[in-house]
Amino acid sequence: MAYLLDTHTLLWYLENNANLSQRMKAFLEDAENELFLSIASLWEIAIKINIQKLELKTSFEALRKDLEQFQIHVLPISQDDTQELIDLPLQHRDPFDRMIIAQSKNLTLPIISRDKYFSLYDIQVVWF
Repeated sequence: MAYLLDTHTLLWYLENNANLSQRMKAFLEDAENELFLSIASLWEIAIKINIQKLELKTSFEALRKDLEQFQIHVLPISQDDTQELIDLPLQHRDPFDRMIIAQSKNLTLPIISRDKYFSLYDIQVVWF
């Protein structure tokens, strides 16, 4: 099955963060699961590094290699995604999360996230 990773899920996985359970880590490593990441997540990471709200254990450039190594596909933002964004209710104001939610709806991809606001939308959220 295919899944869309939230930004924090990717970072916690790559940095072996204790917030990511062993069960979730095993789920992400299961070859049966096809993983996707929105380009919005990479944009969010870059901005947060730039304004010094985020510090990675590795370099931003290393993310590309990590994504390739773990076979995580980067989704571009399509015009259909932006239309879905326009139609989203304003339950959550974070623009990056809203785009991830819009892509989840548009592409019918469950999101792997611990973000409590995601459950306010008509999408499937996976977390354990």
